[in-house]
Amino acid sequence: MSRSSDDVGYRVPLPGSALVAAWRRGYGLAELRRDLLAGLTIGIVAVPLSMALAIATGVPPQHGLYTAIVAGAIIALTGGSRFNVSGPTAAFVVILFPIVANHGIGGLLIATLMAGLILMALGLARLGSLIQFVPYPVVLGFTAGIAVVIALLQLPDFLGLSLELGESTPDNALRILKASPELAPAELSIGLITLATLVLWPRLKLPVPAPLVGLAVGTLAALAATAAGIEIDTIASRFSWSLHGESGSGIPPFAPGLVLPWQLPGPDGTPLVVDFDLIRELLGPALAIAMLGAIESLLCAVVADGLTRTRHDPNAELVGQGLGNMIAPFFGGITATAALARTATNIRSGAFSPLAAVTHALVVLLAVVLLSGVLALVPMAALAALLFIIAWNMSEARHFVHTLKSAPASDVAILVICFALTVVFDMVLAVAVGMGLAAALFIRRMAEVTQTRRLDQSDRDSDMDLPPDVALYDIDGPLFFGAAEKAISSLQVVDPDIRVMLLDMHDVPSLDATAIIALQTLAEELHERGTGLVFVGLPAPLILKLRRAGLRREAGRLAMVTNQGQALRLAERWLAGSPG
Repeated sequence: MSRSSDDVGYRVPLPGSALVAAWRRGYGLAELRRDLLAGLTIGIVAVPLSMALAIATGVPPQHGLYTAIVAGAIIALTGGSRFNVSGPTAAFVVILFPIVANHGIGGLLIATLMAGLILMALGLARLGSLIQFVPYPVVLGFTAGIAVVIALLQLPDFLGLSLELGESTPDNALRILKASPELAPAELSIGLITLATLVLWPRLKLPVPAPLVGLAVGTLAALAATAAGIEIDTIASRFSWSLHGESGSGIPPFAPGLVLPWQLPGPDGTPLVVDFDLIRELLGPALAIAMLGAIESLLCAVVADGLTRTRHDPNAELVGQGLGNMIAPFFGGITATAALARTATNIRSGAFSPLAAVTHALVVLLAVVLLSGVLALVPMAALAALLFIIAWNMSEARHFVHTLKSAPASDVAILVICFALTVVFDMVLAVAVGMGLAAALFIRRMAEVTQTRRLDQSDRDSDMDLPPDVALYDIDGPLFFGAAEKAISSLQVVDPDIRVMLLDMHDVPSLDATAIIALQTLAEELHERGTGLVFVGLPAPLILKLRRAGLRREAGRLAMVTNQGQALRLAERWLAGSPG
């Protein structure tokens, strides 16, 4: 496996490092059997999830299946996590739905391709470790907000309402509320039956996945309603396809074929015209897709490491995610990232290597080719019920409430703000504001940590007596733009009888440009008053920074020494009139 991004020196991330790592641990028939069984299990789970998430995004269900097939296999073979399973995920719904509304399926695939390029660049630049700098309240806030938006988007199908939704969540809620008297009892009944099955089935602890059982029960209920003369909205009645001179309803019974994303329909149903304006409009959404994809994939890999006591390569994982999202659009696939629920199922099912995820892709492929007619019978209300469960699991409601009760007030504020902005506006704004607030609060905390105090005789390291016209100060903590002015301003108010100031900076780990300017200003003011300045205990890299900024040794005015004893001896020589 390639080294982590914290290693010294640069090394190109190795695509497929997870596959290599699994192979080095020893791979035989027993491990192959484990991978095949795990892949079969998650493949069965992925089929209904992929369809439901594609429909929630605003595209026909086959595009979600194509994503699981193509991106799922490519990312598994080229990524850096042995257990991640990738495909369409719920987190992307709030980003992708507006793209489809404004630019059509063609615009979505182009944005996905652009996001893949960005992910590839992040991996090659070895920025995978940056995920650790995203605060937990920000992640929890926007994921809980996304869950609320997803659930709201499913209400029309769950209630059987003929309603077009827009991009504004408050407007959508108002539209649903106004149309609620027109709900269809049969659709609602099928949704409730499916929802009850999805909730109760896991309690039986049987090996058959709940999504499969829930959709099967919902489909049987829809068939019974149809037999009774009640019209039920299904995948077959909602979607149609035309390919290779053939056409039909539901899902095309073919393996994904090569397509050019820009030749697929735009918002008006005609092929897109790719120009600079389109790329500029899609750049923002592509960046949002890439950032969310990186966050979700790497968080998923961290969770998988905790469950299996393994280590992933974050940079190789980003490269794999980039390749998957670059190639999938040429086969009709939408945005893909690692899915936590499918990854956890993969681990619980005994997976050993990325070949389990490849097997899952093959299972989805077989379902498309062999079972497309059956899949077309699934009612839309049942898929909405499945997405309710996905949204609930994604919201992490228990963690949300626990954080509200136990976290510091500043973290609670960030959590609530990110949640509200995601619901009312969009996830990109929520993450940007959340990260900005978290950074500002971090700066304030670090500024409070950095302290400057004057040392008396009992606090000093040296046994030498401190002359009355020499002052010794200790600076403790990093000096950066948030703390430098506060820490150094107190030094500017000094007794006019002091002729030499000693600054003990053993506990200063870093300096930024603001701190350097503040130190320069301090040195100049002290020089004007005839007071010398001695820096004590600065590490060599920080001394080099000061020298580059123009702060150099000058007899009787400025010096840099190793310890307090040297500083006191130098101060005495300056006071005696010897430059030293």
